[in-house]
Amino acid sequence: MTDSLAIIEQIHKSFDLKDFNSLAIPAKAEFFCSIDSVSQLQQALVYAKQQNLKITPISGGSNLVLAADVSGLVLHINLKGVSASTVVDNTVDISVAAGENWHDFVTLCLNNGWHGLENLALIPGNMGAAPIQNIGAYGVELSHFLQSVDVVNVETVQPEVLTDEDCDFGYRTSVFKQSALDKYVITGVNLRLSTQPVTHVSYPALADLLQGVEPTPKIVFDTVCQLRRSKLPDPKEIPNVGSFFKNPIVSKQQADQLMATYPEIPMFPLKGDFTKLAAAWLIEHCGFKGSRHGKVGVHHKQALVLVNFEGNGEDILLLAENIKTQVAEKFAVVLEVEPRIYGHTY
Repeated sequence: MTDSLAIIEQIHKSFDLKDFNSLAIPAKAEFFCSIDSVSQLQQALVYAKQQNLKITPISGGSNLVLAADVSGLVLHINLKGVSASTVVDNTVDISVAAGENWHDFVTLCLNNGWHGLENLALIPGNMGAAPIQNIGAYGVELSHFLQSVDVVNVETVQPEVLTDEDCDFGYRTSVFKQSALDKYVITGVNLRLSTQPVTHVSYPALADLLQGVEPTPKIVFDTVCQLRRSKLPDPKEIPNVGSFFKNPIVSKQQADQLMATYPEIPMFPLKGDFTKLAAAWLIEHCGFKGSRHGKVGVHHKQALVLVNFEGNGEDILLLAENIKTQVAEKFAVVLEVEPRIYGHTY
């Protein structure tokens, strides 16, 4: 009874989410609760069941679009803590709570001599969102290092551990976006990193900047930060969610047809009969780069980034749909939105 009363006292009604999403969209949560412990999360889930409330977990808010006000109970996952195991065979296992800031964690790893994540520096958001997207950049993905994910099952309200195989990682996707959508709330991520200096510098943009340089983890980290800052706006200065579209994957046959018409189109061959295209190039060559559409627009340095100039979620989604339509008409390529869309009128 005490727990039930305690969680009720921590739930806010008609709560403004503008400061809890990196697009700074002024939507409201019907109910809102900040979660600081697994036990508090379990209490909130029980309460939501009792009140028949849909739950929406958020954390850094860097990979979502609030299309409208959000009905039900929004849970802000604010779990904190990082712990490392004893070093074995030049590796270290690290457990990270879901509310830890991703870039701060990458910086901590570098400073502690835990290597591998340097290419993922400056990706916005918190740890809990990382496995959902299988975040990646400059030739490296989170799945290369992930051992398991700690979750609470929404239905049973019990903690579980999902292995990397359970997570079924793919390009910017995982089981959390597919068969396990809305089934779990992520509470922590467990990684295995190297205590020996390792670098990954084969990605073309990175390789070009590091020509003639003997790369160290610190040099790779600094170079990645330089690259991201030169192309991507800081969400604190210009509200955005980073890359709004995935790079589309097409058949080699379609890629060859596009290459015949557009010899300069960037392409990245994949295993099997598939090729990855650069979504930014497709969008730019439809004339969207640097364009403004009312209170929203496309960033002038990176066509993948949609930015918010005091618009709302509907404005952003209308622009995204316009981009998708024109890319499909010109190139016969379907773009897929990367952030998750939340919100409907209650």
